[in-house]
Amino acid sequence: MPMTKDVIIGISGLQFTGEENSDSLEMIAPGEYYYKNGKHYIKYEEVIEGFSETNHNLVKIDQTRLELTKKGLTNLHMIFEENKKNLSCYQTPFGSLMIGIEGGPVTIRETADQIRVNAKYSLAINYEHVADCVIQMNIQSKDAGDFSFKDL
Repeated sequence: MPMTKDVIIGISGLQFTGEENSDSLEMIAPGEYYYKNGKHYIKYEEVIEGFSETNHNLVKIDQTRLELTKKGLTNLHMIFEENKKNLSCYQTPFGSLMIGIEGGPVTIRETADQIRVNAKYSLAINYEHVADCVIQMNIQSKDAGDFSFKDL
């Protein structure tokens, strides 16, 4: 079954700050998928706890990189690409921060009705290293069956 327009997107993130504990985040949302000019595009809405405004997010995936653009309550454009550094201004309701992403390996696995992405990166805020991180995505057709983060 080929990927449908209606998808479920799951994002899992881990931050390793060098201390014993690591921070993790998971979210699952419905989204829209399309493929154009050799790239996968996924649009989805993100609800921010404690706020009525949402973010309109766009994920772009090609063979070697992952891009995430957030517009709305927060504004951010992040690019995850191995051996490349990217800077972005992260605008939040509380002020702006300079976000630096130094990309590590980006692994993309595709099947007919699913795309799995694993991107490792180093995160800097206002030019200071904060954490080594991993972001994992599972995008699958809404009717594809069980949804999970395992085996990413």
